[in-house]
Amino acid sequence: MLVVLVQVHVKPECVEAFQAATLENARHSLQEPGVARFDVLQQADDPTRFVLVEAYRTSEAPAAHKATAHYAKWRDTVEPMMAEPRASVKFRNVYPEDAAW
Repeated sequence: MLVVLVQVHVKPECVEAFQAATLENARHSLQEPGVARFDVLQQADDPTRFVLVEAYRTSEAPAAHKATAHYAKWRDTVEPMMAEPRASVKFRNVYPEDAAW
């Protein structure tokens, strides 16, 4: 299991549009066979900050995800909404070892 945390800082005037576009991408992403989980989190004390929690079943799944039409639409739609470039960190699942996300 590969887990990617994507941190996004959105311009204040774009929060609702960003959230709508991101939820659409998340719903489509969950239909991909390599995606085990796709959570969209909004920071409680700063609604312009989001974290996407993407859990992939294989190491190849992130590349397959980035090759989808819904990802390309999301990327192109939200890029001008960002207050700064998004950042991501990759993690490997340690426990539970057999996470069935």
